[in-house]
Amino acid sequence: MILIVGGMGFIGQNVTLELLNSGEQLVVTQHNARRVPKEIEKHIGENVFVESMDFTKIYEVMNIAHQYKVESIISFAAPPARGISPQEDYRIYTEGLQSLLETTKVLGLRRLSLASSTSVYGSLSCGPFREDNPLPIQSRTQVEAFKKAMEIHAFHYASRANINVVSLRIGSIYGPHYYSMFNPMSRICAAALKGAEPDFTDRPNGTISEDDQGDWTHVADLARGIRLVHQSTALKHSIYNIGSGYATSNKQIFEAIKRSIPTAICSSLIPGRSAGANPPNPVMDLSRIKEDVGYEPKYNIDMGMGDYINHLRSLTN
Repeated sequence: MILIVGGMGFIGQNVTLELLNSGEQLVVTQHNARRVPKEIEKHIGENVFVESMDFTKIYEVMNIAHQYKVESIISFAAPPARGISPQEDYRIYTEGLQSLLETTKVLGLRRLSLASSTSVYGSLSCGPFREDNPLPIQSRTQVEAFKKAMEIHAFHYASRANINVVSLRIGSIYGPHYYSMFNPMSRICAAALKGAEPDFTDRPNGTISEDDQGDWTHVADLARGIRLVHQSTALKHSIYNIGSGYATSNKQIFEAIKRSIPTAICSSLIPGRSAGANPPNPVMDLSRIKEDVGYEPKYNIDMGMGDYINHLRSLTN
């Protein structure tokens, strides 16, 4: 039995489906919102169990892990992009991490896999990024700061407690079950299907820049990579990049969308790079995960956009 913390979030849902399809039994936790896609709903009570849990409360984590005879944990807990307050963000994320580490130690679990992020590379000058790149102390965003700190604390704790901890550095993700509509392609796709302009009024000057890039990765590729790492009986490393293997610009994303929806429009897309853009060529090197567990991304941006658009269409039928 695998415990998936945050398993009803966007990435969590897709990883839950991937693990279910591989024959795993799961207990999936959520804190507030309950989102259960129909593909998972049919498995509830048989191969997947859904529990409400506050991961900052160690007794709740311990109780669920003990009740379901959990043998490993995957955590997608993350600080909110916009944050609550510095004090509360630190409290939640630090106490939650400690709960997961201590549960892994006390119950003798096989592995704790922690979702990190490509954001840890955000203060480097350019890509491609390797897992052994030295990371600067300064951080541009709270996600970058928290994820770097998570790895430092978790690996030190693991070395002292003799537990197996793996950090999964996740690329910029899109695809089915994405619900926040924060990333550019989700807004452009959703608007295009309605024959409308996407709304970027929450961005500086109401625009997005053509040359801003990300290691944009289809969530199915990510889910498969996480499964391969987490299920592996013997890993050579404790940190793995999971991405697409190439950098994609907003202009390339829009062009891929137009190949699926020729009427798509986005007057908010302007030439150049934004002031807060990722470093040039922000692609994560995949040599390590390819060699160790045989991971190969299947989706290029055209295939990925086509699949995502088909998913959005299915929601309106």
